[in-house]
Amino acid sequence: MNPFLRLFETPWIWSWLASFIVWFLTIMVTLGASTIGVSQAALTFAAFSVIVGLGQMFVITLGPGNIDLSVPATMTFAGTVALKLMNVENGMILPGLLVTIAIGLVVGLCNYSLIKALRIPPIIATLSMSFIVQSAAIWTNRGLRIKPPSALADFTTSNTLGAPNVAIVALLISILAWFLLEKTIYGRWISAIGQSMPAARMAGIPVDGARLATYLFCAVLASVAGYLLACFSGGAALNMGSEYLLMSIAVVVIGGTAVAGGDSNVPGIWGASLFMFLVVSMLNTYGLGAGIRLIMTGLIIISVIMLAGGRRASIR
Repeated sequence: MNPFLRLFETPWIWSWLASFIVWFLTIMVTLGASTIGVSQAALTFAAFSVIVGLGQMFVITLGPGNIDLSVPATMTFAGTVALKLMNVENGMILPGLLVTIAIGLVVGLCNYSLIKALRIPPIIATLSMSFIVQSAAIWTNRGLRIKPPSALADFTTSNTLGAPNVAIVALLISILAWFLLEKTIYGRWISAIGQSMPAARMAGIPVDGARLATYLFCAVLASVAGYLLACFSGGAALNMGSEYLLMSIAVVVIGGTAVAGGDSNVPGIWGASLFMFLVVSMLNTYGLGAGIRLIMTGLIIISVIMLAGGRRASIR
């Protein structure tokens, strides 16, 4: 088969194609005047969606019903606690990061403990956990907006060789995620679990251990995203993670990951994240109202999912 045609059989190519079309239309409106600015902004804001999307992708790969709704609350709580601990001191950046990771581990452990011990669906367990974590964030924040350390603020808002630093961090995390999925036995385990949990148990796969590790990984990535977002935006707000609830799920679906589980797609997360930002940016450029922007964004997302889904169905 022609390599070019084979490329269009890959699920992730559709999210990248959609993001390129939207990027091109946005640039055409500005006659190319904001090409670099739009591109850097897209990479910057897509980076946060990529980080949380990767974690959600791992959970969804575990099979039907697996999802983590505590992502927004975890982002808010981690960002709030980290900034409060660092207290604008550059020397506290590493302790702040370690506490951020610890928060993710605790939230992930609590999520899976509820799922396993109470035998309730993950969507209910993680939603319940999100209320607890968000309440903890409110108690910790108490209306204060603490600034990040200057060195960390400069890092998250700066570029290296033209590429936003947060995008570079997201790329490194993406490479780690790809390695875990494609080159480790853990990746084969969660794919097998997503395809059939009973069969995975019969094959001797440590299902509970693999699921626990996956929920831990998702929560840690949400915490790291909250840590970076709080530093990038100049402080932790109590609603800063709210838009990433549906976003983390949308980029997984649009990116070509199988919602039924067993099949993940790292490159697609990037294409979908860029697409989601660029759609909003394009509609803003055309001066459309908020209501129309939401409707058109939804219709565009549905169109991309139908196109990719229909194409995959025909390939089968």
